[in-house]
Amino acid sequence: MADAQVECPTPDGGTRAVRISSPDRVLWPQDGITKLDLAHYIRDVGPAMLPRVGGRPMTLQRFPTGIEGEEFYSKNPPKGLPAHVRTVLMTYPSGRKHPQLVVDEIATAVWGVQMNTVTFHPWPVRATDAEGALDRPDEVRIDLDPQPGCGFREAVEAAYVLREVLAEAGLTGFPKTSGNRGVHVFCPIEPAREFLDVRHGVIAIARELERRMPDEVTTAWWKEERGQRIFVDYNQACRDRTIAAAYSPRPLPGAPVSMPVSWESLRDIAPGDFTVRTVPGLVGAQPDPWTAYDDAVGDLGVAMSWWERDVAEGLPEMAFPPDYPKMPGEPPRVQPSKKRYEDEDYVPGGTGYLRAHPERPPRT
Repeated sequence: MADAQVECPTPDGGTRAVRISSPDRVLWPQDGITKLDLAHYIRDVGPAMLPRVGGRPMTLQRFPTGIEGEEFYSKNPPKGLPAHVRTVLMTYPSGRKHPQLVVDEIATAVWGVQMNTVTFHPWPVRATDAEGALDRPDEVRIDLDPQPGCGFREAVEAAYVLREVLAEAGLTGFPKTSGNRGVHVFCPIEPAREFLDVRHGVIAIARELERRMPDEVTTAWWKEERGQRIFVDYNQACRDRTIAAAYSPRPLPGAPVSMPVSWESLRDIAPGDFTVRTVPGLVGAQPDPWTAYDDAVGDLGVAMSWWERDVAEGLPEMAFPPDYPKMPGEPPRVQPSKKRYEDEDYVPGGTGYLRAHPERPPRT
């Protein structure tokens, strides 16, 4: 099949054509959804998607032969970057730097599809001219990740309790489906703190949720400690950690989409309701459930006071991702089951560890 052209609206009211090569390439084999279908999807939901991703550095999750084939994450912009696409220089945990593309218009996201992108992963910062903007998140993103033995319904119930915790912290949560079995809750914040502080605020919020739902929610980093509970993945707040964008497809059968929803509808939906085929019609037929997002900007001050309280009461720093350099105050990166109780630096892994090892009380 010859190359196709997808006409996209531009911010100035014009249009921009994006070439789509191999338009009949099937990306979701079980569903018959092609590369051109995906390009049309991104174009059609673009007016709703752009406010959520616009101006943000973007990592592209790409599948050159479809979702059942090889995948890779592009942080450096792919070759052939169009002239209208902006890039910014990002700093990574290792200290190295390289450019990432910024989605400023719908045509940029459609060009991402031309590069075989299925899932878009925006950073929680905006590439503005403000000093330090790329180092100061303007979103808190909380990932409620069901572990084996629980699922979407359990994540939903945890999300409602999380909403209460966030309100007590002076934050407004906006839910979306993850596109799989989980729930994401985003909160707009003032871009006043760097990544490490935001991560500490998220840990404090996660611990407060865990206190209220100890049998349903866990902050345990090690999988062997989590049990059949909802894991609050606090490390998604780290620098260079991203979550699937609102309205972004996911590389799963059925072509599910990470869909913003209202709190009023969250208990009544199922993840399978939102797919590449169904979402364009839904976007056109209902109001944006996140319409108040930009007017609900909060501050992490209360959450940071919770973090400081927890530290004063002896709760330690929590484990960082394995690809991070060793961080100050971080506990040993050793699975609890492989950690010897006799070791002088033995530290229980929190409530999850004590449940798994009741015979091993904390050292006194």
